[in-house]
Amino acid sequence: MLKFYWNLMNSLMTERDGDELKHSAVVFSPHPDDETLGCGGTIIQKINAGANVCVVFMTDGCRSHPHLISEEQLKSVRKTEALAATQILGVERNNVHFLEFKDKELWQNQKTVTDKVIDILLYYKPKEVFIPYHKEIPSDHWATNRIILQALQKYREKITVYEYPIWFWNQWPWVPTSFGLRLKTIRILKNTVLSNVHFLSDFRFSVATYTVLESKRAALHEYKSQMTRLIPDQKWITLPDVSRGKFLNCFFQPHEIFRGYCLYG
Repeated sequence: MLKFYWNLMNSLMTERDGDELKHSAVVFSPHPDDETLGCGGTIIQKINAGANVCVVFMTDGCRSHPHLISEEQLKSVRKTEALAATQILGVERNNVHFLEFKDKELWQNQKTVTDKVIDILLYYKPKEVFIPYHKEIPSDHWATNRIILQALQKYREKITVYEYPIWFWNQWPWVPTSFGLRLKTIRILKNTVLSNVHFLSDFRFSVATYTVLESKRAALHEYKSQMTRLIPDQKWITLPDVSRGKFLNCFFQPHEIFRGYCLYG
């Protein structure tokens, strides 16, 4: 079933390449690591094609492991990791920006965040922006999506938006699921099948990244706080722990996929 979905999805995609990869872009990342997971390979390919790419980290990621490490310490760690990761991706240091809103408090500061985003758009004047998929569940993910779209309405310039999935991958059929009782199984199957039908209709664009997967992997491994345990405590959940590694595997397919559309202000 999984192979069927992958093949069907790839057959429906329009691949972005050539001159399109040269378009300038701003990547908005809810937390340090989302930019690498969702579009790290695309960032590399665009920079290799000569595009100017800026990465904006919306929150400081200080609450990813509450009660295991202080927020101030984790904020510092994740910023250092983000700088190391984006350097591997090829992003120039002056094109990396940290808005430093506290983890999980993005939406309640939406007006201030929107104003900062508009300033960035006016400065860079990108042809493309990359934002999280609008059906993402984590609060900072959907807040980033909505805040950027609000800012683009005020920006009022023609621009192409690409939405990248992160936690959407953490569901059947992309990762295995324990179904339990029969009625629960039927309900889950119904919901996930319908969800993935919408998924296949939403995500119609891709960028070939198979030639740069090792660089993407190297960038992700700079996020040691997310990829390994900084302290020997089983409560410190890592990305490889999620769905026994199947979730992480979704980000190392030959293509990165996007929901794409144009806005005209």
